[in-house]
Amino acid sequence: MTLGQRRGEVELMLKGYGLTTAEIFYRMPDYRNVLNTFVWQHYDLAPDYPELFRFIEFWQEKIEGPLHSVRFTHRKLIAPNEWRNVVGEFRLQ
Repeated sequence: MTLGQRRGEVELMLKGYGLTTAEIFYRMPDYRNVLNTFVWQHYDLAPDYPELFRFIEFWQEKIEGPLHSVRFTHRKLIAPNEWRNVVGEFRLQ
C-alpha cells in the first residue's frame, strides 16, 4: 500500500467512514442447491451503506450467481476514546 492510498483511507475515516465487511451467500449458477460465499470489504458510511448497496446492485446485474443472503458488520475506525477519571493508584512491587 502506498502512502497516498493510506492518506486517502485516513481522510475517509476522518469524514466518518468505517470499514464494512459483508459475507455474501450466493447460489452457484450451474448447481442451484449449492451455496457459496464471498467476502467483501470497503469503507462505507453507516447507516445508509451506499457502497454496499451499490455492490449488491452490481452483483444482481452483472454476476450470474443469484444472491441468497448478505450478512454484514460495520466498524468505525476512528471514534472518541473512553475516558474515565482515576482517583487513586495502587503500586505493586
